[in-house]
Amino acid sequence: MDKLAVLKEYFGYTSFRGGQEQLIDCILSGRDLLGVMPTGAGKSLCFQVPALCMPGVTLVVSPLISLMKDQVMALKQAGVAAAFLNSSLNERQFPKAIANMKQGMYKIIYVAPERLLTPGFLDACAGLRIDLVAVDEAHCISRWGQDFRPSYTRIPEFLEKLPRRPVVAAFTATATPEVRADIRDQLGLRDPFLLVTGFDRPNLRFSVEKPRDKRKALFDFVDARQNQCGIVYCQTRKQVEEVSAFLCESGFSATRYHAGLSDEERRLNQDSFVYDECRIAVATNAFGMGIDKSDVRYVLHYNMPLDLESYYQEAGRAGRDGEPADCLLLYSARDLQTARFLIEKSRENTAQTDPVLAAELTARAMERLAIMSGYCETPGCLRGYILNYFGEAGPESCENCANCLRAAQRAELGLDNMDRDNELFRRLQHLRGEIAREQNVPAFVVFSDASLRDMCKKLPMSMDSFMMVSGVGRRKQQAYGAEFLREIRAFVRDKGM
Repeated sequence: MDKLAVLKEYFGYTSFRGGQEQLIDCILSGRDLLGVMPTGAGKSLCFQVPALCMPGVTLVVSPLISLMKDQVMALKQAGVAAAFLNSSLNERQFPKAIANMKQGMYKIIYVAPERLLTPGFLDACAGLRIDLVAVDEAHCISRWGQDFRPSYTRIPEFLEKLPRRPVVAAFTATATPEVRADIRDQLGLRDPFLLVTGFDRPNLRFSVEKPRDKRKALFDFVDARQNQCGIVYCQTRKQVEEVSAFLCESGFSATRYHAGLSDEERRLNQDSFVYDECRIAVATNAFGMGIDKSDVRYVLHYNMPLDLESYYQEAGRAGRDGEPADCLLLYSARDLQTARFLIEKSRENTAQTDPVLAAELTARAMERLAIMSGYCETPGCLRGYILNYFGEAGPESCENCANCLRAAQRAELGLDNMDRDNELFRRLQHLRGEIAREQNVPAFVVFSDASLRDMCKKLPMSMDSFMMVSGVGRRKQQAYGAEFLREIRAFVRDKGM
């Protein structure tokens, strides 16, 4: 079956989205690749379609248990023989899955990186024709990446142990040029085809606010979008509990999601959001991986994430249908303190076994945190800041993020002020000319143009404030103040100012 027939037969689509067909053709031609595709671009199809076109088995390496379950379930519903092998399988289920794998019952097998070098899995692979190994979340193999996982470093060794080397296709949603190069080197990709589909999501409107009261800012934002679905991300489980309780007490339809909940509650809460039973999901960053809910109209970050990669991936869960969506980050100085604490704490276990590695990872995490903080502080274009970070030329003004919209409003206000100032300047010039003719002196002797401009700027309303105008001393105040104040007051009254 060719790729278009597979696309229609199993997935129900008649055409590919941007970049998908290029990557599929690359895999089918037998070439390694690295695909960098933002959240919502449909990267799963890029390895699922060729998997069903090729005669052998496809292995998908993924670190996300919930994603594996969701994708395997979706594949089974589409009529594809698929399975996952990870820590969620119990002592009876895992051997059964391995036995089925040996018998060639699966076409696509999702596997956690920790399982690759286990004797049972290697033994099962030895008897199979493996045509493709797809590495999802490939940035996890890079120490430069935001989510380095030592288990990913086992992938090259696993590939060497296979009877024949398959095509290796690496995929990630967010990777800087530095991380891309590291993925290529660490995985040992051979002459890989690189496709970066572009990071820009023009339909997303980015905003950063620094409210004194985050709860009020959250309430106001959500209250203005009562009929819309949204995700509220928090840094800690405790904050998820507090924020979700606050929203529910305020009358909003909200649910919670974090790793401290039981598997059953997480599934129920996730489903209630996906199926529109709850409008708002309050969650840690564990939420959203693999969830294909296209009508999320906003993502609000209650706290600053640890890095720009995580922020953009999470924010990118809004507006996957291409319609306008809002991405708001509520920032405070305390977020920075919490982030530093979380970075230090996350490296404690690594420090016990490899202090040098822990120090290196901490230093790089702190660098990424500084870049994330810079995003929150920049007065420039937020979209441009993100795109430049990922190695893509960003605009000086996107005319859609909050910073650019504010700048445009300031410019518009400044043009209005300029028109106003010019009109008042002309009236003051006329008054100055009359006085100069009466006194038979040059106009600049009465007041210079600079003094008239300063009057337009300061709009003095009293003799005392008139003394604050550049070039006005006591004598000129007494000689001309009353007449100029009368003209300025008349102008202000005429304009309804």
